[in-house]
Amino acid sequence: MHRFFAAFDVGDDLVTLPRDEAEHLTRVLRLSVGDTVSVFDGRGHEYLARVCEAVRRDVRVQLLSSLDPAREPTVQITLAQAVLKGEKMDEVVRDAAMLGVSAIQPLVTRRSESTVAAIRRGGRLERWRRIALASVKQSRRAVLPDVRTPLPLEAFLDDPPSSLRMMLVEPTATARVEPLGVLRGMPLPSDAAVLIGPEGGWESAECAAAETRGVRLITLGPRTLRADAVAVAALSVLAFLWEEP
Repeated sequence: MHRFFAAFDVGDDLVTLPRDEAEHLTRVLRLSVGDTVSVFDGRGHEYLARVCEAVRRDVRVQLLSSLDPAREPTVQITLAQAVLKGEKMDEVVRDAAMLGVSAIQPLVTRRSESTVAAIRRGGRLERWRRIALASVKQSRRAVLPDVRTPLPLEAFLDDPPSSLRMMLVEPTATARVEPLGVLRGMPLPSDAAVLIGPEGGWESAECAAAETRGVRLITLGPRTLRADAVAVAALSVLAFLWEEP
């Protein structure tokens, strides 16, 4: 069944699809009045719906009955990812949304090749939000991760912390690090932030700044992974350790 995103309140009867979603319904999928679809609100609610109006970018659907979306992870994870080059960041956003993160915080670090201003000017934030939505639709989630405005690392470290914060570092890092398996058997945190560096890794001063703010320095093992592969590896291991569905 085709899935669409729209903002609505529980109890609404008729829902108007956003213009992009409406155009996808009419022009790409060529659905029309009477067709059955599902609609989710990005906050965990999903409904079976019937198309009752469909004219190009103007589509309204009638909500029929609630559906059970894919179960969300017990631990809400914020992926704080240093902005990567080119399409690598697109892939990280796609995979993180698929794997159940609740938020994605792009970071600008000392080795990043972009600035916060350049990212805003280039429209990359809007692109990442579209990618996250497409990934959520594909993976049958009904919660849309919050893809946040990029921040410098220092500003993120000074934000109110999650109950668990971990910075993934290379196995060759000189700082004192722990294996990710140290989390096994520990009480589940209510939320967590996972910080992942850029190509070339974190600078030692960044690791030190994080550690002084209570961030745990964690390694995934003896091999050095590509920057765009770390997120999917770490999130998958955390799902296993925290016994996610």
